[in-house]
Amino acid sequence: MSVADPPLSPEQRHKESVDTVVIRFAGDSGDGMQLAGTQFTNVSAVFGNDVCTLPDFPAEIRAPVGTVAGVSGFQICFSSNDIFTPGDEVDTLVAMNPAALKSNVGDLKRGGTLIVNEDTFELSNLQKAGYKVNPLNTDDLAGYRVHKVPMTRLTRDAVDGLGLSQREADRCKNFFALGLVYWLYDRDPKPTEDWIQDKFGKKPEIAEANMRALKGGSNYGFSTEAFTVHYEVPPAKLAPGKYRKITGNEALAMGMATASRLSNADLVFSGYPITPASDILHELSKLKHFGATTFQAEDEIAAMAATCGAAYAGALAVTASSGPGICLKGEAMGLGMITELPMVIIDVQRGGPSTGLPTKTEQSDLLLVLFGRNGESPLPVIAAQTPGDCFWAIQDAMRMAVEFMTPVILLSDGYIANGAEPWAIPAVSDIKPITVNFQTEANSDEGYMPYKRDQRLVRPWARPGTPGLEHRIGGLEKRDVTGNVEYSPANHQHMSDTRARKVANIADYIPEQEVDGPDNGDLLVVSWGGTFGSVRTAVRQAQKDGRSVAHAHIRYLNPFPKNLGQILKSYKKVLIPELNLGQLSLVIRAKYLVDAQSFNKIQGKPFKVGELVNKINDVLAE
Repeated sequence: MSVADPPLSPEQRHKESVDTVVIRFAGDSGDGMQLAGTQFTNVSAVFGNDVCTLPDFPAEIRAPVGTVAGVSGFQICFSSNDIFTPGDEVDTLVAMNPAALKSNVGDLKRGGTLIVNEDTFELSNLQKAGYKVNPLNTDDLAGYRVHKVPMTRLTRDAVDGLGLSQREADRCKNFFALGLVYWLYDRDPKPTEDWIQDKFGKKPEIAEANMRALKGGSNYGFSTEAFTVHYEVPPAKLAPGKYRKITGNEALAMGMATASRLSNADLVFSGYPITPASDILHELSKLKHFGATTFQAEDEIAAMAATCGAAYAGALAVTASSGPGICLKGEAMGLGMITELPMVIIDVQRGGPSTGLPTKTEQSDLLLVLFGRNGESPLPVIAAQTPGDCFWAIQDAMRMAVEFMTPVILLSDGYIANGAEPWAIPAVSDIKPITVNFQTEANSDEGYMPYKRDQRLVRPWARPGTPGLEHRIGGLEKRDVTGNVEYSPANHQHMSDTRARKVANIADYIPEQEVDGPDNGDLLVVSWGGTFGSVRTAVRQAQKDGRSVAHAHIRYLNPFPKNLGQILKSYKKVLIPELNLGQLSLVIRAKYLVDAQSFNKIQGKPFKVGELVNKINDVLAE
């Protein structure tokens, strides 16, 4: 039924119960789509749905208003079941202008609900978006349930009398759209109303305007009679516990602060702003009352050097960046490696090269972090798999750094960093503290020897200023045990071998690789990082279809788990989907000599489950 059909009375409309819904809010970067999506996520999480989100930001700081380049979007999948992805197809698209419609309507499923702000479909905006004619007046949208809503005018009417300028009034239209979608999906707006009062409490006229717009959108959905049905999504059957919505960057900040609070060492985070890692610094700066010290450096090189200095001083030292910043940090990362100091380098990957796609996700940096330093400079690499997993992954990385006296690289990506999911708040008793054992007395008859190693080849960690433990470390090659500078060929060979062997030995202390599915069979799908959700969902769908397929998601990328080679050889075929041109595939093929097939995508977007299922079927049919 289209909006041109005769209207129905409220009594004629009905409510349908559905398991899973995907909504996308899209508009100009000044239209507040991220705020609308975040509020819808919060409300759904409070209701008890499982949620998974995909924010989408313009790559340019301020693209021209009304253009496709300036479109900002926020996709949320909410469900009464466990979900791992933000969804393949969109059920409801809210398009605030023609550019938002043009860049997003291709993801709206046939028969889906399309809500547009018809007030913006004027000649100038149509031309900016590349439309020759108004698509609302053609048959181009005949496959969707189209609702043309004069949001701008209705929002202005709702806030009339509050003394707002037209610009201030128009800024409320995202709440009008949000209220309408709240009504459509039977959401309680109370959390958003509370947020508005808290956010704009010192500006009562703005608070009242947003409240009126929110209510106006809900009232429009109820009274317009254009919507023949609205929907409800029951709560998910989540494990008992206390939950909160969390993004990957928030989880990293909380994980660092937690690790510091439970250990006997201070946390020092040094960073330089870069998309999409900047929010780690922002979030951690709010946690200074938990002992977190944050330092915004003048550039990436300074941030990495400060991290080395903090580690030398005895702090839990962490820095974060994205691909271009990791390139700049490379030399000082080598300094951390050769001095064998514990620190964590977080790489929130984005599309490259150079500035590339700064707001889009990509698994772009695996080869960079494995090999992107001069000399023989192997470092452990861990990859988080979901937003909530970042809380645990950063603690794994910090613990590994301290226990093995080495820099550790933690990989996240734009999808994990900005995406959100319900996260079960752990009990303190479930969190393993990081134990820091500083050397406090001489470890040889000659005094303190900074490179005297234990059976794991790990050297001691002494705070500068500890009486009797004066020592020297630095970027020049040094002699084992004493730490004295030595250039001899034999010593360089020995030290290079020793540092590499220490990192390789970590494989003896990390968990063995697990497999979801049969222990052997026709196909093993191998993934890492933020592709976890889509790959896990696709493999389980293939398993339901009777396919002999299993899934191995690798968390520890250097060194690999000890049993990975045997697992890879237990299946007839190996498929490695990656959001790059085959970086893990290259390493797996070289190390284990298996004929792994790559499935690659570098479009700035996560894998869709459907395209993975199709690829699995194609590989099995070969």
